[in-house]
Amino acid sequence: MKSARGFTLIELLTALLVLSLLALMSYRGLGAVLDAREHVKYETDKWRRVAAFFARFERDVELAAPRPVRSAGGIAPAWLGAPVTTAEARLEFSRFASTEGVDTARRIGYRLNEKHEIELWLWPGLDVAPGALPARYPVLAGVKTFELQYLNPALAWVDAWPTAPADRPLPRAVRLRIVLVSDEEIVRIFVLQS
Repeated sequence: MKSARGFTLIELLTALLVLSLLALMSYRGLGAVLDAREHVKYETDKWRRVAAFFARFERDVELAAPRPVRSAGGIAPAWLGAPVTTAEARLEFSRFASTEGVDTARRIGYRLNEKHEIELWLWPGLDVAPGALPARYPVLAGVKTFELQYLNPALAWVDAWPTAPADRPLPRAVRLRIVLVSDEEIVRIFVLQS
């Protein structure tokens, strides 16, 4: 009688152990790839929103108008930068209509709200009727610091505008500093057409 040739139990168990280790390493590798993909997607979305906010802010600043506005409280300056965050807009200014004709000349403002969102405030027109409230739109979420400084004619950065009644209607430039809740700090400087 010939003995049947085959695998021993030890050989089968060793083969199963090797295959299970390969499967476990593949599973962990796939998990790491999926986690990295999700992280990259999140970061890409975050930076796309930040870029869209800066593009919007730059467009608004480029269209800034040196025109004071009439409001219920009298005449408001063309550019009004508050030194501290209050219930009012941190920055409020007059803006011309764009050349594409998709919007109108109006008064706009920016403010950081209590939900860590930068809000865009839009009034219906340049002159503000008594009791008229702006429409508010969140334009960037996840912001813990929103600071603005203004370049005066002496080329010094100031925290409020106007600093004196004799100041120009618009500052020379605006420095915008934001800190995201993830602790990234971004500083941009925008030159005004004045």
